[in-house]
Amino acid sequence: MGFHSGGWWSYLQYDEEQDQPEINRALIRRVWGYARPYWRGVLAMLITILGISLLSLIPPLLMRNLIDVALPARDFGRLNMLALGMVAVPLINGLLGVGQRYASARIGEGIIFDLRRTVYSHLQRMSLRFFTQTHAGELMSRLNNDVVGAQNAVTGTLVSLLSNFVSLAATLVIMLSLEWRLTLLSIAILPLFILPARRIGQVLRRVARQGMEFNALMNAMMNETLNISGALLVKLFGKHDAEVSRFAEKAASVRDVGIRQAVIGRWFFLGLSLVSAIGTALVFWLGGRLVLQGAFTVGTIVAFGAYLANLYGPLMALTNARVDFATSMVSFERVFEVLDLPVEIDDAPQALALEVVRGHVRYEHVSFNYLESIGPPAVLEVVRRFGRHMPVPPSGVREPSGDGSGRGTDESGEKRWAVKDVSFEIPPGEVAALVGPSGAGKTTITYLLPRLYDPTDGRVTLDGHDLRGLTLASISDHVGMVTQETYLFHDTIRNNLLYAKPRATDEELEAACRAANILDFIHSLPDGYDTLVGERGYRLSGGEKQRVAIARVILKDPKVLILDEATSHLDSQSEALIQEAMETVMRGRTSLVIAHRLSTIIGADRILVISEGRLVEQGRHSELLALGGLYAGLYETQFGAERTPA
Repeated sequence: MGFHSGGWWSYLQYDEEQDQPEINRALIRRVWGYARPYWRGVLAMLITILGISLLSLIPPLLMRNLIDVALPARDFGRLNMLALGMVAVPLINGLLGVGQRYASARIGEGIIFDLRRTVYSHLQRMSLRFFTQTHAGELMSRLNNDVVGAQNAVTGTLVSLLSNFVSLAATLVIMLSLEWRLTLLSIAILPLFILPARRIGQVLRRVARQGMEFNALMNAMMNETLNISGALLVKLFGKHDAEVSRFAEKAASVRDVGIRQAVIGRWFFLGLSLVSAIGTALVFWLGGRLVLQGAFTVGTIVAFGAYLANLYGPLMALTNARVDFATSMVSFERVFEVLDLPVEIDDAPQALALEVVRGHVRYEHVSFNYLESIGPPAVLEVVRRFGRHMPVPPSGVREPSGDGSGRGTDESGEKRWAVKDVSFEIPPGEVAALVGPSGAGKTTITYLLPRLYDPTDGRVTLDGHDLRGLTLASISDHVGMVTQETYLFHDTIRNNLLYAKPRATDEELEAACRAANILDFIHSLPDGYDTLVGERGYRLSGGEKQRVAIARVILKDPKVLILDEATSHLDSQSEALIQEAMETVMRGRTSLVIAHRLSTIIGADRILVISEGRLVEQGRHSELLALGGLYAGLYETQFGAERTPA
C-alpha cells in the first residue's frame, strides 16, 4: 500500500489492548536492575520493615497480659512495666519508621535520577528524524510523570508488599498459637478477597495506562502552545478561544479517567472492607461463645480481636497488591518503551576518531529516501509508539526537502527520493554553493554531511573516510553548521556562545564576535555578554540571532562548514553585516552553502545545481551560464535584481 496521508498512519494505528506488555520475569529482572546498585539501602529497608512488623505484634500481647494477669493479681509493678512497654513500642517503631523512610527515599530518588539520566541520554542519541515525528510534550511526560511512577513502584508498592507480607506471616503465627479454631475461621474468607482482585486489577491497569496517555497528550499540547512560537501563532490568528476549548477537551479526558480510576478503586476497597467486617463479626461471635463456655480468657479474645486488624489490613493490602503492582508497572513499561527505541544514527563498533581533518568532502552516488533511511523495523517501532498523532516539525528544524511530508512514495506508488544518485566533491578549503528551486533537496544534502541522516544508498566521505565509519563526536568536532532558523537557549549571550567551546577565554569570545560583526552590538547592551536572549532568542532580532550563531560556529572553529545563507528577510544593514561575517567564517574552510545571494554564488569555487533531488549541473558561474540550462533560468528569474555582468 502507498504511504499516503492517512495511509501508513492509519495502518499503524496504535492498539492498546494488544500492545500492553505482560508483567513477566524479564520485566521484573529489568526493574530490579535499577534497584540493584542500592542493595545496601534495600537490605536496611528490609531490616526496618521486619523490625516494625514484629514490634507491631507486641501491643495486643501487652493488653492480654494486662487483662488476664496484671489486673486480676493487682500487680502494680507489672502494670507499670506494661504501661512503659506500650509507650516504648510505638517510640521504637517510629524511630525505625524514620530509618525506613530515609532508606526508601534514597533508593527512590536514586532510581529517579538513574532513570531520568538514562532516558535523557537515550533521547539525545535519537536521530533528527525521531524529533520531527514526536510530540515534545509526550517525551516530557515520560521523563517526569512516568519516571516518578516507576519510583513509586519500588518505594511504594514494593515496600508495602514486603511489610504486609511480613506482618501477615507473623500475625498468623501468633494467632495460631493463641487459638487455632478462630485463626482458621479468620482465614476461611480468604477466597472472597482474591476473586474480585483478578478482574479489578486488569481494569485498573488499563485505566491507568489510558490516564498516562491522556496526560501525555495534554502535556504535548501545552508544550506546543505555551512556547514563544506557539503563543505568537495563537495570538496572530486569534485562536485563544479555540485553543482553550481544545485544551479543555484534553484536560477533561484526564479528569474523567482520573474519576473513573478513583471510583473503581473505591468500589474495590468497599468490597474488601465488607468482607473484612464479615470475618471480624464471625470471629467475635464464635470467640464470644467460647469465652462464655470457658474455653479461653477474655484477654485472649481481646488480643485476638486486635490481631484481626493486623491480619485483615495486610491481607487486604496483599490482595490489592497485584492491582497496585500491575498499575505501577505501567510506568516502568512506558519508560522502557523509550529506552527500547532503536537508535538510527550511532557509532559503528570500530568507529574511527579523526584527530586532524583536511576537509576533503565527497558525495558518492548518494540517494536518500526519508521513510526508508532507518529501515522498516525501526520506522515501525518509532511510529507505533510516538508518531501516531501526526506531529508538526519543531521550530528551527526543517524536514528534508522533497519529502517534507514524511511520505515514502508519490501518488502513483513509486518511491519518492529526496536525493537521487548525487555525486560531487569539495577539495579542502573550497566553497561549494547549492542552488536550485525550493524543495529540490538542498537541505537534505546538507543534513547528510554532519550525519543528521545516513544515505539510503551511496556514501558521504570526509578525507576519504565514510562518515558511518567515524565517531559522531569527531564529526561534530570538525563539521560546523549554521541553519536558516537560528536556535538560541533561554540563557545569556555568553553561555550561548560557550555552548560551542565551554573553556573559551574572553579573548576568544571577543575575536569570534568581532569576526561575526556582533561585538559592537553586544558592547552596546547594558549587561553585555550577560544579557538574556529570551526563549529561542526572541529578545534579539533575526539578524542579531544569526550573527550570534555565526560567532558560535567561529568559536567552534570547524574545518568543514555548512551554511544556509538565508538573508532575504533581513534589512539591508543586517544583511550586509551577515554577508561579511559569512565570508570571514568561510575563509580557509571547506564550505557547503545553500546560497541565496548572487555574490556568494559567483564567488563559489563550484556551483551545484539541484533539481528534484538530482544534481543536474555543476561548474563555475560563467560555465553554467554558457550551458543555458536550469542555472541560467534561475539566474534570470531569482537573481535578476542582483544581476551583475558575468
